[in-house]
Amino acid sequence: MADTVAVKTRAQREPATQAGGGGPRSLRARREARAAYLFLAPWFVGLLVITVGPIIASLYLSFTDYSLLKEAKWVGLDNYIKMFTEDERFIASLKVTTIYVVVSVPLQLAFALGLALVLDRGLRGLSFYRSIFYLPSLLGGSVAIAILWRKVFGADGLVNAVLSIFGIQGPGWVGDPDTALGTLILLHVWTFGAPMIIFLAGLRQIPSSYYEAAAVDGAGTLRQFRSITLPLLTPIIFFNLVLEVIKSFQSFTQAFIVSNGKGGPADSTLFYTLYLYLKGFKSYDMGYAAAMAWVLLVIIAALTGVNFLASKYWVFYGDTK
Repeated sequence: MADTVAVKTRAQREPATQAGGGGPRSLRARREARAAYLFLAPWFVGLLVITVGPIIASLYLSFTDYSLLKEAKWVGLDNYIKMFTEDERFIASLKVTTIYVVVSVPLQLAFALGLALVLDRGLRGLSFYRSIFYLPSLLGGSVAIAILWRKVFGADGLVNAVLSIFGIQGPGWVGDPDTALGTLILLHVWTFGAPMIIFLAGLRQIPSSYYEAAAVDGAGTLRQFRSITLPLLTPIIFFNLVLEVIKSFQSFTQAFIVSNGKGGPADSTLFYTLYLYLKGFKSYDMGYAAAMAWVLLVIIAALTGVNFLASKYWVFYGDTK
């Protein structure tokens, strides 16, 4: 009986100290929290100094006349008004970029999906093929590949050398306003590796029993693709679509190298980001460039929002649409 009373008394004292926040567990939790904040401090500093700070500064500069050499002068909405009412090159860059995104993204995703379907058949050495096909995604945005692309599609490039074998005199593809943008679209399609890997991972998640049941019911390959593969892959297609649209609007290196940093010929490769660079670092109109950057942010955010709103009509998640 005495032992029972002693245990109860000790049990009543110990939880009381812990519940009050002064126990060893509470002290250890505070120490762990301080250690966690200490290790996270460099990331928070980087977030504020490298990301949040410049974003806020660029928003302010977008309402100013700032040339990097003089103090910023507040001009209100003048940059935005000029952009949409007076600047013809801005409209041209927006048009070129829109064509680039609308044409290149669907072609790239279709090509990536087709190749993923081929690789999903269980080829020998699949890991090797995956690595080889992923390589263009790693190299496609590099300066070296852009230079190589300009050489391949130049007047004396590899493409025209092949055409000359058949007696065809090809144009200077990158120097012709009618074909220059097409070469950049082709370069974007060539960087199909990343979406292909994601498509391949999605295909591996579809149960084979679905195809076996469809085959028993007499469904052919095309019907299986239309009724099983495509609906179950819509979340992956949606994911790749959002990522590629965002990435395509931010394309810069290819157009800069192929056009020698001018967006030519005849502004046919004047991407939005390239024109932003020219205004900010060639014309030193940094306030105007900041306004262009915010317009691009709004465009990308709006398109992403539209994609998410439209996804409920065509993306299937399990038994829901």
